[in-house]
Amino acid sequence: MAGPAEPVNATVSGRTVGDITAFSTAGPVFHFRAGEAAARVSFVAADTFRIELAPDGTFTDPAGKDIVQRQGPPPATRWRDRGDRYELSTSAVTLRAYKKPLRFALHRADGSRLWSETKGISWTDDTTTQSLARGADEQFYGAGMQNGRGSTSHRGKTVEVGVDYNWNDGGHPNSVPFYLSSAGYGVYRNTYAPGTYSFTDPVTTSEKERRFDAYYFAGNSPKAVIGGYTRLTGRPFLPPLYGLEIGDSDCYLHNKNRGERRTLDALKVADGYVDHDMPLGWMLVNDGYGCGYEKLPEVNKGLGDRRMKMGLWTEDGLGKLADQVKAGQRVAKLDVAWVGDGYKFALDGCKDAYKGIEDNSDARGFTWAPESWSGAQRCGVQWSGDQKGSWDYIRWQIPTYAGATMSGLAYTTGDVDGIFGGSPKTYVRDLQWKAFLPAVMTMDGWAPSDKQPWRYGDPYTSINRKYLKLKESLLPYMYSYAAEATRTGVGPVRPLALEYPDDPKAASDAAKYEFLTGEYFLVAPVHEDADVRNGIYLPKGKWTDYWTGRVYEGPTTLNGYRAPLDTLPLFVKAGANIPMWPGIRSAEDRTADSPMAWDVYPQGTSSFTLYEDDGVTRAHREGAYAEQKLTARVREEGDITLSLDASRGDFRGKQTSRPYDFTVHMGKAPRAASLDGRELPRLESKAAFEAAETGWWYDAGDRGGVARVKTGTRATDRSFTLALTNSADSGGFAGR
Repeated sequence: MAGPAEPVNATVSGRTVGDITAFSTAGPVFHFRAGEAAARVSFVAADTFRIELAPDGTFTDPAGKDIVQRQGPPPATRWRDRGDRYELSTSAVTLRAYKKPLRFALHRADGSRLWSETKGISWTDDTTTQSLARGADEQFYGAGMQNGRGSTSHRGKTVEVGVDYNWNDGGHPNSVPFYLSSAGYGVYRNTYAPGTYSFTDPVTTSEKERRFDAYYFAGNSPKAVIGGYTRLTGRPFLPPLYGLEIGDSDCYLHNKNRGERRTLDALKVADGYVDHDMPLGWMLVNDGYGCGYEKLPEVNKGLGDRRMKMGLWTEDGLGKLADQVKAGQRVAKLDVAWVGDGYKFALDGCKDAYKGIEDNSDARGFTWAPESWSGAQRCGVQWSGDQKGSWDYIRWQIPTYAGATMSGLAYTTGDVDGIFGGSPKTYVRDLQWKAFLPAVMTMDGWAPSDKQPWRYGDPYTSINRKYLKLKESLLPYMYSYAAEATRTGVGPVRPLALEYPDDPKAASDAAKYEFLTGEYFLVAPVHEDADVRNGIYLPKGKWTDYWTGRVYEGPTTLNGYRAPLDTLPLFVKAGANIPMWPGIRSAEDRTADSPMAWDVYPQGTSSFTLYEDDGVTRAHREGAYAEQKLTARVREEGDITLSLDASRGDFRGKQTSRPYDFTVHMGKAPRAASLDGRELPRLESKAAFEAAETGWWYDAGDRGGVARVKTGTRATDRSFTLALTNSADSGGFAGR
């Protein structure tokens, strides 16, 4: 096991690059000499370029092609000699290279400054440092998984980047040598060396190597900068649907409360999920401390019969992976012994495990890793390691995963209630909010009590079931955002600062212990033994309490919010159109005639595009997927129209037709509901509505009033419009 990385002294004394002594160009690459030192600037895209500096004049590239992906043709560039500086320009940016001494500054095409060096790049025998001026209100994010921080600004703080195997508050497993600034730029240090980033004035970023190599990205928003970084280092992978369901890590230590166990015993645990009507997507059925690689075909068949996938730890390497995948393995968990010293070793392990699944099956690669580096977003879930369940564990995990999204990590998570310790209450509270993470698992066998979600009995079992089923029903919403991550680099779980970059409170500790899932769910977990939650910050907009229907106008801070043990503080942004799969325990429960439900919070005009594919294979990479857009409009007179486009695209198993169920949040019953101009029957009771194939019913007692509509079975390749007329008040929203 590697020890903690040595912090890099970000205020090193040593040499600083001197005056430019020579300049030459070769297409999009610009070369500089400054005495013995050599520097070069290479443009990758109009908004992306690389600066390298070699103190001895010889360029090296230890990372090679491991991290940076093949890019398209370089952009058109031009340069000018302005006397005191050279200007290197694309259509988007101009990089100034001042001559005496060599010092860089980046400007947008309109002349506004993005960043400027306060002095030239400096170095010692084993460190290189860049120093940038800090703006008066400039905020900073990134550096990968930073335990206990990251969702709010790093301004005024110092963060370490590197392997440390510290799983607790203050550690930085799965760190990434990338940061972004609210000024509109990001920096990726192309290296396998540890670093120290001090977001003081000036901002100093150092890496423990005697070479400087950094890529810079310009963008008009944090999302654009993350997009630039992941365009360079790779977009996040698209997990299979079962990867977005809860997983179980079982068959661990032979402790006193469990006794001797074999791999086949995992099926008894799987039966527990079925018997307690709880979702489970996959199970790790071995480890290096207890069960081994026994009877894998039989275990895989048993799990498959229960609609679950088999996963395995890779404690002793990947040599057996081909045979294991052929036996049914679909999840690979890398242990600390396999990722070793981290950096390149960890990244290679992630890539090899991912590729091993894909080379030996038609499934998508799906891996979990405890330490990783830039590029690992392409192949795995980043897991924060072994921790002890407690109230403080819940507290510091909240900003950890939302913050990691700012570094292009789309899937980060920790065990439900930790691997050690824990209690009935902390288990419930931790599971509640982790139901709104894309990936999550429970790890069993190391604590005095087993860690499955039914072990503590009621009321805890019933509450855990409620949130696991809610997570399951939201799979279409989460999966659509997972697909978006493969296109944009932006993960589903988001700090408020990502969606509200102009809100100062979103960058502050006022928003530290909450996050967004997608654009529309705001989650404010309870992280202490209390039934009241204080300090819930709601940004600009209208927000509906998911449980009561009460509407709040943001920006505002809620104190004294009632949150008994079964209640996660959860709010939905006005304009949300949430696709859902109602009433399932597994994604495999879906059939050809299963309904698609939409939970609609109308305001103005808003839309959501549902993404679908077969959920398992790699056919989507060849275009086998479909998208369907729902647009909700609130008219001046209060009428609401829901226009569902035809589903465009195809994949194996796509529904050619299906029923649609709508829940529309409105403060007053509509006079009528019509489908493509034909009036639907109004039903007078919940029982009548549930028995009917088509029709509508207004439930005044549900969350401030909701209209429920069934369309009956509709062809998915046809569009339709649902109209709710004469509804003067829509969900408490102004609607205009």
